[in-house]
Amino acid sequence: MPEVSEFYGISIEIRHKEHNPPHFHATYGEYTALLDFDGNIIKGEFPPKKARMLAVWAEMRREDLEIDWELAKNNQIPKKIEPLR
Repeated sequence: MPEVSEFYGISIEIRHKEHNPPHFHATYGEYTALLDFDGNIIKGEFPPKKARMLAVWAEMRREDLEIDWELAKNNQIPKKIEPLR
């Protein structure tokens, strides 16, 4: 599974041949979640503070997420996305 970003212990992946709606996968310790590009949790659980970080990151990197989503849908390798600093 291609990791596209990592920050503050959070790993972000966009997987190949995914289903709509566009989303990304986030992992933090034992927590995992599927989030839309607005940073809303679609499925799973995440600590509230880390979920807010993901929402900020998704807002800042939405264009990159959309590009990577198209790449992954076409079975291409997503590009790395700048982490939250």
